Amino acid sequence: MSVSRSDLIVFTGELARAKEILALLQEAGGRPFLVGGCVRDALMGLTPKDLDIEVYGIGSREIENALRKKFGIIKVGAAFGVTKVKDQPIDISVPRRENRTGVRHQDFEVQADPTMTYRDACERRDFTVNAILWNPFTGELVDPWNGLGDLKAKVLRHVSPKFSEDPLRVLRAMQFAARLEFSVAPETIQLCSTLTPQDLPAERIWEEWTKLILRGVKPSCGLHFLRACGWTKFFPELHAIIGVEQDSDWHPEGDVWNHTALCLDAYARERTHDTFEDTVVGLAVLLHDLGKATTTKREADGRIHAYGHEAESLPLAEKFLGRITRETKLIEAVLPLVRWHGQPLELYRAKAGDAAVRRLANKVGRIDRLVRVDSADRKGRGPKSFTEESPQGVWLLAKAQALQIASSVPKKIILGRHLIALGYQPAPWFSELLDAAYEAQMDGVFDNEAKGLVWLKERLAQRGV
Repeated sequence: MSVSRSDLIVFTGELARAKEILALLQEAGGRPFLVGGCVRDALMGLTPKDLDIEVYGIGSREIENALRKKFGIIKVGAAFGVTKVKDQPIDISVPRRENRTGVRHQDFEVQADPTMTYRDACERRDFTVNAILWNPFTGELVDPWNGLGDLKAKVLRHVSPKFSEDPLRVLRAMQFAARLEFSVAPETIQLCSTLTPQDLPAERIWEEWTKLILRGVKPSCGLHFLRACGWTKFFPELHAIIGVEQDSDWHPEGDVWNHTALCLDAYARERTHDTFEDTVVGLAVLLHDLGKATTTKREADGRIHAYGHEAESLPLAEKFLGRITRETKLIEAVLPLVRWHGQPLELYRAKAGDAAVRRLANKVGRIDRLVRVDSADRKGRGPKSFTEESPQGVWLLAKAQALQIASSVPKKIILGRHLIALGYQPAPWFSELLDAAYEAQMDGVFDNEAKGLVWLKERLAQRGV
C-alpha cells in the first residue's frame, strides 16, 4: 500500500531531523521504515515525540558505519540490534526474533535478523496499531496485521499469541487505552485475563501506571479495561472499591469505582504538565477513596455514609504505593493529600479562620495540590459536574494565597538562631519553646519577625530563663 505525504500527517520537525539519517541508511543498502508509535500517532494527527526506525536488508554493523559518518551513536547491544542516535530521540533497529527462555520478565533470547519478512518482524509487536511501517521516501505503508483498520475503529488488538510472552503488555493496554481513548478487543481482554504480573519488576509496573497518570487523556478507559480483564485483583486496594455503594443524591455516578474513574478523567483535563506535581495529584486522586471499602454503611434511614474513610484510606494508599514504587519523596507527598482530602469542604462549611488554614497547609505540604484533588473529587460525579468549579476549593485557595502558603507550609518565623542571638546557649528546652512559638504563629498571635521576637521575650520572661 502506498500513501502520499499529504495522506499521512507529516512529522514536521521530527521527520526533518530524521531525514538525513534515513538517507544514510538507504545509501548503505538498507530499507528504512518508520515504525511503531510514531507512525500510529502521525496517522492520528498527533506529533510524535520519539522516532523508531527499523531497517531491513542490512545488519547492525552496516547501520553503525553509515550513521558514524555524520552522527554520534550509542550501541544498546549487538544481540538486540538497536542503535541510538546521540542527543536525539531516535532509535534505529534491525528486525529481530524473540523467544522466551524462562518465567522472568527479562528471560528472552533475542536475535537480530535483517532478512525477516515484514509480517514476521511485526509479529513480536504488542498491538496491531503499533505494527504499521512507513517509508517516507516512497510513501509505502506496510500494514501486515490490519493496524489501519483497528486504528480507524479505535480498537487495541493484540498482534499474535506472542503477546502473552510479556504480561507487562496488559498494563501497556491499560495506559494506551487511556491515552488513545480506545476500547480493547474482546479477544485481547480474554487473553489478558489469562496472564499475571507475578514476575514483573515493580519499576516496570510503575512506569505503566505513571503513563496512565501523566499521559492518559481519559484514564477511566484504562481503569475499566483493567477491571474487564480481571487485573484489578492484583491491586487489591483498588479492587475493593468496585461495587461499593454511595449516596445517590451526592454521587449520581454510581459506586466508588466509577467515581474514582471519573475523578481521574477530571484530573486529566486539569494537568499542569509539571511531571512531579501531576504525578502526586493524579495518584492522590486515584487513591483518595480507598477507605470507603471498609467504612461504607447504610443507615437506618436508608442513607449511605462512609464516615472516617479519609483516615482509612491512608494505610491502604500506602500499601498500594509501596507495591509499585520506592520513591519516598513522592509517597510522602501523596499520602497527606489522601488523608486530608475532605478538609476543604469541612473548613468551607465551618467558614474556618486563618489558623485552621495554616494548620491544614502544615499537614498537607501544599494547599494548591489539595485544591486540585478537591476539584477532581467534586467533578467526578458524572458529566454534569465536569464544568462545575468547587466552591470550597476556590475559597480555600484564595485564603491560602492571601496567607502566602498556597504552595508551601508556613515557614517558621522564630528559630533557634533568635534564642542564640539573645545570648542563650543551645539547650533541650529550645525545642519545646520553638514548638510553642510555631503554634502561636499558627494561631495568628504574630505574623512577622518583630512581633515574634516580642512574643519570644515575653515567654522567656514568664519561664524565668
